[in-house]
Amino acid sequence: MEQTADVMQKQNVRSAWLKRGRTNESLLAYLFILPSLIGFITFYAVPAVRGLMISFTNWDLLGESQFIGFANYQQLIQDDQFWQSLQVTLYYVLLNIPLQTALAVGLAVLMDRLTQSLFVRGVLILPWLIPNVVVALLWLWMLDPSLGLINQILGVFGIPRQPFLGSVEQSMPAIAGINIWRHVGYTALLIFAGLQTIPKDVYEAAAIDGATERRMFWSITIPLLRPVLVFVLVTTIIGSFQIFDTIAITTQGGPVDATRVIYWYMYEQAFNRFNMGYATTVAVALLTILIIITIIQLRYLRADTSDLA
Repeated sequence: MEQTADVMQKQNVRSAWLKRGRTNESLLAYLFILPSLIGFITFYAVPAVRGLMISFTNWDLLGESQFIGFANYQQLIQDDQFWQSLQVTLYYVLLNIPLQTALAVGLAVLMDRLTQSLFVRGVLILPWLIPNVVVALLWLWMLDPSLGLINQILGVFGIPRQPFLGSVEQSMPAIAGINIWRHVGYTALLIFAGLQTIPKDVYEAAAIDGATERRMFWSITIPLLRPVLVFVLVTTIIGSFQIFDTIAITTQGGPVDATRVIYWYMYEQAFNRFNMGYATTVAVALLTILIIITIIQLRYLRADTSDLA
């Protein structure tokens, strides 16, 4: 009986130490999370709640705000300019995301198969490291109809000068091309990191069975890259909806509203028309749209599962 009591006492002591260890680990984890949590609450949560409150007011940034209930949201539903700017933004997303993702996957596969040089990866990520304003100014000069380098090169091959950013038809594809050039290297590195997690023996087994490179790409690489591709698609689509600085530097919503994306429309409402209440209403609507799109992507692309398991 005494031996049994001693064993039980030791087990109780051990359980107490284990419980105390887990408590200490939890406290340590919370301490590591605390700085990010403070930053999130200060710079994201509080401004988001404040913006939601402003969307129910009529505020010109100068005087006192006046509560007007859902009047801004009723105006939003009937606002043709809002729907037109949303349509322009969707057009930009459709131009940007498929081509950027395809190029990034191609670059990542080439790096994985041909070279894993740090120099090559550094060159790829270099455009992403350049501030977006500098990139926009650079391409604004390169696409200039008179003195731009691109038109100079086209002239050598006998191709007429193109207006690019000054054309209703060409301005948005040009904006998409600028942002693809800046972000494709960074996206390729994310996908390249995902490729490193795929076991090489899977490819070896497929090669022994006689699978071609194309077959292995579509049957092995793409399915096993799905979690990384979901992350890339979600983040790039959200970023594409938030395009602003390239538009502000190059076209400022023109020509003829061809590049007036939803962020530029918010800017106009807030700082050109001094209608901050309505501008935050547009922001809330955009947030709702992005949440819905993200949920649909995460659900139908099965972001919480991996084919490697």
